[in-house]
Amino acid sequence: MKFRTLAIHAGHEPADHQGAVMPPIYQTSTFAFQGVNRPGPFDYSRSGNPTRKALETCLAALEGGTAGFAFATGMAAETTVLMLFRSGARIVVQSDLYGGTYRLLESVFREIGVEAVYVDLRDLAAVEAALSAGAQAVWIESPTNPLMNLVDLAAVSVLAHQNGAITVCDNTFLSPYFQRPFEFGVDVIVHSTTKYINGHSDVVGGAIVVRDPHLAEKISFLQNAMGTCAGPQDCYLVLRGVKTLAVRMEEHQRNALGVARWLEAHPKIEAVLHPGLPSHPQHELAQRQMRGYGGTFSFRVKGGQAAAFRLLEAVKVFTLAESLGGVESLIEHPVTMTHASVAPATLDAMGITPDLIRISVGLEDLEDLIADLDSALQKI
Repeated sequence: MKFRTLAIHAGHEPADHQGAVMPPIYQTSTFAFQGVNRPGPFDYSRSGNPTRKALETCLAALEGGTAGFAFATGMAAETTVLMLFRSGARIVVQSDLYGGTYRLLESVFREIGVEAVYVDLRDLAAVEAALSAGAQAVWIESPTNPLMNLVDLAAVSVLAHQNGAITVCDNTFLSPYFQRPFEFGVDVIVHSTTKYINGHSDVVGGAIVVRDPHLAEKISFLQNAMGTCAGPQDCYLVLRGVKTLAVRMEEHQRNALGVARWLEAHPKIEAVLHPGLPSHPQHELAQRQMRGYGGTFSFRVKGGQAAAFRLLEAVKVFTLAESLGGVESLIEHPVTMTHASVAPATLDAMGITPDLIRISVGLEDLEDLIADLDSALQKI
């Protein structure tokens, strides 16, 4: 079946749920055994729940994987992946990435002996050198958050596998509608389902999808043992969002490209970081490994942080808030918001500067979004 059909039907058979067209919310902590030493398909909701199973099956189908796992948050999903590794492990990590992932790697996992080695994954020679020194995994964001750099998924996966490492790709920014990392050799896909997959800014969640049954067994054990799973109410909401993922992503992209092109021509904008623009240095790679460009991108304003702050104070339609991927347009300042936990020297090394603004372009009328930014830019 095609993507839009899978998004609506995968993981749910109405005949299995009294004919319910939407998967019911199984709001129960435990399930009755069929007899002594005879559990049914579910026994305890930490170990499995029919609502969660419907979401997990749907996400696996959308990514082209064999098994999916739903988690309470995106960070719970990332933590579960990282628990695959033991003290002494080395992970090659994209050098610019989400602040929460950096904090998890540096403040939690480095403390227990899992070392993150930061490399610009666009530089394949640097990737090869880091892997040759010994590594168990490569951690990829593509596009990166918030600089919108792209990683050649196929090339990095080949290098990783040649050196005995697995590849993990955060696919949150594009969703499986616009990018399917398994097609390029990636081993593990992670998502913050809070973002585009849910799409309505009313739930937090995470997901892991894998192809290898052996990896699936390990993730399943960790999800149950650590209790990082998502609850049935949250799974229901994410399933509700998934059903409109395809149509939402098309509209997010249309609006975002319209805003990006307008900003690129504005005299108060220093640069627009959007892979869909020919000016992006990896525009060709974007066309090669992505079906679309998503709805989130960043730009730099002339005048530094002071000008950025004045713009953020002046917008009316865009909401000043963290997160992304909802139907409403959001705007944020990475240095003081999503990446506030990262040391200034590290931010500088990443290239995340005070003049940088990230926007998640929603589904409002494009003319209203441009008018809002135009009015705000007049005040800087």
